[in-house]
Amino acid sequence: MKTRTFSQWLSTFRQSINGYGYYTDFEKVYENAERLKIEISILNSLVGSKNIEADFESIIAKYPECIKAVPILLAVRETEIYCQDGNGAVNYRFDRKTQSVEQYKYFMQYTGLFDMLQNHIISSLYDYVTGVEVGLGSNGRKNRGGHQMENLVESYLKKAHVEYYKEMYLTEIEREWQVDLSAISAEGTSTKRWDFVVKSTSCVYVIETNFYTSGGSKLNETARSYKMIAEEAKSVPGFKFVWITDGGGWTSARRNLEETFNVLDDLYNIADMENNVFTTLFK
Repeated sequence: MKTRTFSQWLSTFRQSINGYGYYTDFEKVYENAERLKIEISILNSLVGSKNIEADFESIIAKYPECIKAVPILLAVRETEIYCQDGNGAVNYRFDRKTQSVEQYKYFMQYTGLFDMLQNHIISSLYDYVTGVEVGLGSNGRKNRGGHQMENLVESYLKKAHVEYYKEMYLTEIEREWQVDLSAISAEGTSTKRWDFVVKSTSCVYVIETNFYTSGGSKLNETARSYKMIAEEAKSVPGFKFVWITDGGGWTSARRNLEETFNVLDDLYNIADMENNVFTTLFK
């Protein structure tokens, strides 16, 4: 029996779930910069050069592997860079030296790299590359964000000291604990992978987790789908469906969420976990 109203519960939703490590993965930044540390250090001798074309030519003659470090100076991870101008098109290769030194010099000149190096706009190429890696790493925020809710839920499962499993299929649950889930699997015609499964002495709890920062049709579809699972799960002895969700995106999809709230007793958010709901839920 719920002791809270839907509006009260919704008012505790968070606008963001971003943790401290969401913004930049510095371990990855340093790892990427370190891979080209030798090549970058050699190219660093071009900083402030008075005759940069000749110095570049000398470096490439002695250390052709330095070519590998050129793309990252333009914030490019690929080893091939296509360029064209009035003089034609060139597909430059940087995983190995395939173009002439003159072509590489042309590339360095017209991409602006020679100018940056020669005019002391930077002082340390390694520091510069580290900064580039920070910028490129920001593109990975979406991937890091996608796992934040799962990681958060798992941290609270650990605090509750319960036996839990990650990413377990419906068929695996049936085999492991002899639970008949045909009511949920449409008589065995479909399968489902749950984010977490908790096994207590008397019950199997399956857990779905998600966090939505923005609205959209996906939220309505999710709420309707989980409402159906909640109703189907009631007919299975020793089995419970638990949904943990949060995020400001639900504001625009509150009607569908409220419908699920009314039929699913075990629907929780981050505030519920902070209030130790897991310590009383799994019996």
